[in-house]
Amino acid sequence: MARHVYRNGVTIDFQAAIVAAANGGGAGSVIGDTTTTMMWISGIGALQLAPAFIGAIAAFAFFAPLTTLQQQRRSPISRGPSSPVHIDWARVVIVWIILAAIIAVNVIGNSFFPEPEKIAPALGSGLWIAILATAAFRAPDWRVLIEATKGATFLVVLVALASLIPVDRLPTPSPVSVFGLGILSAVFDNIPLTALALNQGGYDWALLAYAVGFGGSILWFGSSAGVALTNIFPEGRSLIQWLRNGWSVAVAYLIGFLVMLAVTGWRP
Repeated sequence: MARHVYRNGVTIDFQAAIVAAANGGGAGSVIGDTTTTMMWISGIGALQLAPAFIGAIAAFAFFAPLTTLQQQRRSPISRGPSSPVHIDWARVVIVWIILAAIIAVNVIGNSFFPEPEKIAPALGSGLWIAILATAAFRAPDWRVLIEATKGATFLVVLVALASLIPVDRLPTPSPVSVFGLGILSAVFDNIPLTALALNQGGYDWALLAYAVGFGGSILWFGSSAGVALTNIFPEGRSLIQWLRNGWSVAVAYLIGFLVMLAVTGWRP
């Protein structure tokens, strides 16, 4: 969207803000981020993770106005569309069907068939059934599977390696360790970090969801949203430029973490 409405270019600080908004928005929802979905599959309730929105909103209130005003000064928004906009409602319905299938499979599996879910990839199977069932109406772009398979394989290996780390050697769960995991997620994918935390147990899951979700925004390669965005805007792949221009996201992470801790406390 930014590429179309800011035709004179998108600044790196605004790119960082887009990534932070995407990650912050998913932090409190069990279908909003891979890490929160992992927690949900493990039996952590949706309402337990919802307080992560407190930290996300506090962080958003800091970085969003700053970056938006800077972007508008350097490259004002183009109000008129360059070409007529057409919404393919069939694809919109397909997205909702897939989301509904994911939710239904997880709710039914956890409620009625908890044991089979531990040995069979029920969520992934439900997702693929929904994709294949709707492919007759709108065919997916199967070409993206080649790149996606590489990334998926890499993530599976990371999670497998994380499961081999002795849990008793990890730091004791605390606000400080959660804050550190959030910083670490900026340089190390948050999926294996979440897998480690789930194996260890004893965390405040909402605070962890905010930390590993939003913390990945501090650097462009810290989250899938950052990787996806820099595929469109390659200039954002400069680590120095991302830190220099996107400093407000790092500060916002600290603000959101402190506000959330002050409001909800530490609830392991």
